[in-house]
Amino acid sequence: MIVRALASLLALAAASGASAATTYVRAGKLVDVDVGSVRTNQCVTITDQRITAIGRCTTPPKGATVIDWRKYTVLPGLIDLHTHLADVGQGADVAEPIKTGPAESAFIGARNARNTLMAGFTTVRDVGTFRVFSDVKLRDAIDKGLIPGPRMAVVGTYLTIPGGGGEINGLPAGTVPPEMRFGVVTTPAEARDKAEALFRGGADFLKLIATGAVLAIGTEPGQPELTEDEMRAAVDVAKAHGSYATAHAHGAAGIKAAIRAGVRSIEHASLIDEEGLAMAKANGVWLVMDIFNGDYIDEVGTKEGWPAEYLRKNRETTNIQRQMFRKGVAMGVPIAFGSDSGVYPHGLNGRQFAYMVRFGMTPMQAIQSATRDAALVMMREKDVGAISVGRFGDMIAVKGDPLTNIRTLESVKGVIKGGEQVR
Repeated sequence: MIVRALASLLALAAASGASAATTYVRAGKLVDVDVGSVRTNQCVTITDQRITAIGRCTTPPKGATVIDWRKYTVLPGLIDLHTHLADVGQGADVAEPIKTGPAESAFIGARNARNTLMAGFTTVRDVGTFRVFSDVKLRDAIDKGLIPGPRMAVVGTYLTIPGGGGEINGLPAGTVPPEMRFGVVTTPAEARDKAEALFRGGADFLKLIATGAVLAIGTEPGQPELTEDEMRAAVDVAKAHGSYATAHAHGAAGIKAAIRAGVRSIEHASLIDEEGLAMAKANGVWLVMDIFNGDYIDEVGTKEGWPAEYLRKNRETTNIQRQMFRKGVAMGVPIAFGSDSGVYPHGLNGRQFAYMVRFGMTPMQAIQSATRDAALVMMREKDVGAISVGRFGDMIAVKGDPLTNIRTLESVKGVIKGGEQVR
């Protein structure tokens, strides 16, 4: 009898493992970002998190969960390539990151992740946190299903020079704890060693601080920081791990050095010149230009009393960045979506779309920059970035037509991640 009972339990377990969770989504309009078109009367079947069929709507598979989005335009889950989920938000107090302990930071990260997912961003790159590996912990908590949030690719922390754009500056010496200075390097050998340590700690890719920053005391956006040799040493490590590096770079000289060093993408690119644009295009280097948040910094930062240095540097870079974004679009430079969330409240990421259209992109190009193209930058095009067979069942629903009014993406009505409706 015991043997028979055990056999029954094993059979039940096998049957349970064989049964696949299936979701059937009825779309009103379906945006195909791969070809840049919109289809109607389409239904999407998602089995065990991945898309298994797309086509004319028929009878749903037996036992499937049916989601009726026939009143909506359905798009792939959005991707933001420049976020800071695992840290406190930007504010007037430069010491806020060290005043916020690890436990509180974890709760803040969980809130930020949820707000980002609810805004329709089902995948993000988190491109830097001061407390080393806090982004790794947040990513892993999401992957384990402990908290809701987007799929994350993380860097562990910044690779930066002492007192550079990836440091907490403006405080008395010795104030910043070692765990918030993990990525400080002074030689190519140190850059190589720290890069290896970041991958050992769970980083997915690397973030190099090639120039000074707008939102860092005592650094200037146009000033080069990490040397070309230091960046190349880190890039070589990333490539050895089957990964890549991206570079924070505002100034033209730093941008060009980062491109020569072999980075995959440039963050901000605020003061890039035409030679830099041509180099990016020739080398297939993606620009991730956060052209929305300059207005937020100017308005809210002024109101809340952010450091005058921040506000001055923001004014000096915002309009030039937008002009060069327009030139880059006209030249055919590869540009993908990144908003720098954390500078502004998480969940407002979609506001960048209207700026991208205002400064030269078509609505479809802007959508593709945050789906198909962003997935390519991340080297995850087999998993995310389009509604296509084999990829994760990540999609969003919006009311209206984003191809005629891109601002509909600021108000997402439904979110599916891996076949599960989370909004």
